[in-house]
Amino acid sequence: MSTPQQSSATPGGKPGLPWKRILVKAGVAAGGVAVCGGIALGLALALAWPSLPDLHAMTDYRPRVPLRIYTADKVLIGEYGEEHRNVLRFDEIPPVMRQAVLAAEDDRFYSHGGVDWMGVARAVLTNVLKGSKSQGGSTITMQVARNFYLSSEKTYSRKFYELLLTFKIESELSKDQILELYMNQIYLGHRAYGFAAASRTYLGKPLSDVTPAEAAMLAGIPKAPSRFNPITNFPRAEIRQHYVLGRMKTLGYLTPEQADEALKQRLTIRGADGASARGFAIHGDYPAELARQLMYGVFQEQTYTKGIDVYTTIDSKDQEAAYRAVRDGVMDYTRRAAYPGPEDQIDLPDGVEQDPAALDEILDGVQEKTPDSEDLLTAVVLAASPTEVKLARSGRDTITISDKKALAVVARALNPKASDSQRLRRGSVVYIHKNGDGWEIINMPTLQAALVSMVPQDGAIRAMIGGFDYNRGGFNRVTQAWRQPGSNIKPFVYAAALERGLTPATQISDQPFMLTAEQTGSKAWQPKNDGNKYEPMLTLRQGLMRSKNMVSIRILQAISPQYAQDYLTRFGFDKSRWPAVLPLALGAGGATPLQVANGYSVFANGGYRVTPYLVDRVTDRSGNVLMQAQPVVAGDEQARAIDPRTAWVMDDILRGVTVSGTAARAHQVLKRNDVGGKTGTTNEAVDVWFSGFTPSLATTVWMGFDQPKSLGTNEFGSGLALTTWLDYMQPALKGVPEAKPAPRPDGLIVDNGEYYFSEFPPGQAVASLDLSSGDALTDFLNNNRSTDGVDTSVKPLPPGGAMPQGSPAQPPVALPVPVAPAGGAPAGNAPVIPPIPVPRVDADTPARASAVSGAGPVAARPL
Repeated sequence: MSTPQQSSATPGGKPGLPWKRILVKAGVAAGGVAVCGGIALGLALALAWPSLPDLHAMTDYRPRVPLRIYTADKVLIGEYGEEHRNVLRFDEIPPVMRQAVLAAEDDRFYSHGGVDWMGVARAVLTNVLKGSKSQGGSTITMQVARNFYLSSEKTYSRKFYELLLTFKIESELSKDQILELYMNQIYLGHRAYGFAAASRTYLGKPLSDVTPAEAAMLAGIPKAPSRFNPITNFPRAEIRQHYVLGRMKTLGYLTPEQADEALKQRLTIRGADGASARGFAIHGDYPAELARQLMYGVFQEQTYTKGIDVYTTIDSKDQEAAYRAVRDGVMDYTRRAAYPGPEDQIDLPDGVEQDPAALDEILDGVQEKTPDSEDLLTAVVLAASPTEVKLARSGRDTITISDKKALAVVARALNPKASDSQRLRRGSVVYIHKNGDGWEIINMPTLQAALVSMVPQDGAIRAMIGGFDYNRGGFNRVTQAWRQPGSNIKPFVYAAALERGLTPATQISDQPFMLTAEQTGSKAWQPKNDGNKYEPMLTLRQGLMRSKNMVSIRILQAISPQYAQDYLTRFGFDKSRWPAVLPLALGAGGATPLQVANGYSVFANGGYRVTPYLVDRVTDRSGNVLMQAQPVVAGDEQARAIDPRTAWVMDDILRGVTVSGTAARAHQVLKRNDVGGKTGTTNEAVDVWFSGFTPSLATTVWMGFDQPKSLGTNEFGSGLALTTWLDYMQPALKGVPEAKPAPRPDGLIVDNGEYYFSEFPPGQAVASLDLSSGDALTDFLNNNRSTDGVDTSVKPLPPGGAMPQGSPAQPPVALPVPVAPAGGAPAGNAPVIPPIPVPRVDADTPARASAVSGAGPVAARPL
C-alpha cells in the first residue's frame, strides 16, 4: 500500500514554491549591491572628480612648439625639436580633412556625449566574433583626454579616469574645440604632431592644399602611426586609405564619383621615390642648420621648445635655383666621368620578381643600406645587356632603360669583359635618375660644390648650398671649406696695384721666368701661363681679362707680397692663411667661398666691406620680435674698405672679363652689361671657381673633391663653375632690370680711353713693368730696386763679356706708393716710396699652401 507524499505548505497552510523566496532574497541582495555600488560610485566620483586636472591646458593650448626657420618670403625651410607641429584654428583645417578624420576615427562624434556606447558594443561584438582585439571603442574625445593628461598604461583605474575626464571635456568644451585639439595634438609618426605637420612631413604641402585621397591617407595614420604611415609602409597605408575613402563615401562626405577619382590618384610621398624626407617645399637645409646653430648659441635648450621663429635673408626662389644649379652641375660632371661600377652587389634569387612580396623584402634591405638621395633613386638590376637594362624599384615598379644616350654613360660596365667591381649584372645595386622623359643609371657623385649668393649693399645672404646632398653629411662648404681660390684672387691683387700707382694701361711683361733654388731659398720655381702661351707685353687690364699668370706675378712683385697680404684683409680675408710670397698672386692661400663672395661684393657696392648675415629677425610664437639684424650698409664711410676709384675701375675691368675675357660666356648668356666676374682654376684643376656680381647680387661657385685631387685636364672655372653660376644667375636675375653704370668718382682722369688716379696722372703713374731685355730672368729681376736710388737692375753684358768699370748708374723707374690713412683711402700728396725688393720664397711655402687648401703645388691655372 503506497503512502502519499507530504507536500510543503506555507505558514498559512497553503502550498508554496521555494524559488519565489530565492528571487525575493536575490532581489534584496541585488538592491543592496546596487545601493552599495551606487554609494561606492558616488564616493569615487566625489573623490575623483575634484582631482581631475583643470582644462586650462586645453583652453589655453600651448604645446611644445619647435624652432622654425623661414626664408625672407616666409617659406619654411627648417624645423628643429622633439615634436614637429603646426597649430591651426578650427576654421583653418579644411573640411575634407575633418571629414576624413571623422570617417576614420569617430563618425558619431557630433552625436554622442563623449562615449559612443553603440560603438563600444559594436567593438565588443566584433572582437568576440573574431577572437581578437581588432576594433577599439575610443572616441575622439577619449583620445584627447588620453593624449593631454593620461599615460598609455592599460589599467582599470586609468580607464576610469579617462571616462571621467572625457565627460568633463565634453561638459566644458564645444565639439569643434575638441576636434581642433585632437587634430593639432595627435601623434602621426616621424615626429609629426597634428595633421598640419603630417601633411608637410609626408606630402610636402600645407594642409589647406590636400586632396580627398591625401586626406584619407593622413586620416588613416592614427590607428597605428608606426605601421600605417606612408614612408614606413606605403602598402599598409594605402590599404588603410582605401578603407577611409570607403567610409567617407558611405557617410556621404564623398560622392561615388569623387571616391573613385580619389582611389585612382597616385600620391607623391615625401621621403619616398627620392623626395626629401624633411618635407619642406625648398631645399634650404644648409642655411637652416646654420641658423639653428646661431639660435642655440643664444637660447640654448629653450631653442627647441619655446616656439621661436627665425626669418632668414634667404630668398626661396633663389635658394631653389641655387640647389638646382649645383645639383645639375655636379650631375653633368659625373656623367662625363668614367662610371666606377655599381654601389653594391647582392644575390638575387632566380624568379623572385614574380613574387612582389619577396622582392619588396629584399629591396627594403637594399634601401636601408643604400638609401635614396633626393632624385637619385636606389634600384636593383634584374637583367643587363649592352642594349637594355631592367631594374626594380619595388615589387610593383620595374624600369627598363634602352636609350642609347643613357646607356652610353655606363657602356663600359655593360661590357661582359668588364671587371667584377665595375660590371653591371643581375643583383647590382645602382642609382637611377630621371633625366628628361627617360631614366639613366648614374653613380653617386663624389664631386662636391658650394654656392653662396649675397646682396652687396648690406651682406644679406640670398642663397646658400654647401654641398651636393645635405643628408649625406652636413658639412657646409660655403663656410667651412678652406680652399685655394686660384685666379679668383687676382682682382684683389690688381686692386692693390691701382692704389700703388699702376693703372689699367700700365704695360707689363708676360714673358716666362724661373727662379733657382738659390734665389728662392727653397726650391726652384717656374710658374707658367695656361697652355704655355706668352705675350711680349700686356696692359694691366688685358692681363686680368685674360688671366695671365706672368702679369699677375710681376704686379705682386712690384707692389710687394707684404702689401698685398695686408690689402687682402680689407676684403675680409684671413691674413694668416695668405703667406706673403709670390705664389699669392696665383691664389696660393686659403679662403672659404663665403669670404670670396664677400670680397667681390666690395667691387660691386663701390668699395665698402659689409658683413654677410643670414638671420634678419627672430620672433616668438606671438610675433613679438626678440632679435633684429642691423647690418652695415654700403655708403657708411666707416665701412669704407678701398678707394671708391679703385672699386669703380675694378668693376669696369671685371665687366670686361665677362664681355671679352675668360668669362665672355657670361655676357653671351645673360645679355646684360652690369655683370662683372672672374674665373679661377688651381693647378691641375683641383679647385674650380667662378665669382661674379651685379650691383644687386654677388655670387661665388666652387667645385672640387673633399679629398683634393684633379677634376681632369679639361675642367676649368670658365666651364664647370661658370656654367653652374649661370644656371643660378639666370633665374635669380629674371625680372631684375639692368643697372645703369655708377657715376665716375671724383679724382679719376680719363686719358686715351683709360683711367688714372689724379695723384698718379699720365706721365707720373707707372707706365710699364719689366721692359724686355731679351733674357727672361733678367727681365724679372729688373724690378728689384734698392732703397737708395741706385740702379741694381740686371744689365745685358756688353761686347767682350765684362761690365765697364765706373759705368754711371741709370736712374731707376720708381714705383710711386701712396701712404694709406686709417680710413683706407690713399693720401692725395703721398710721398713716393721705391718698390720693395723681390722677396725670398720661404722654404716651407709649398707645405703651408697645401695645409690651408689641401691642394699641393702652389702654381695655378688662370682659367
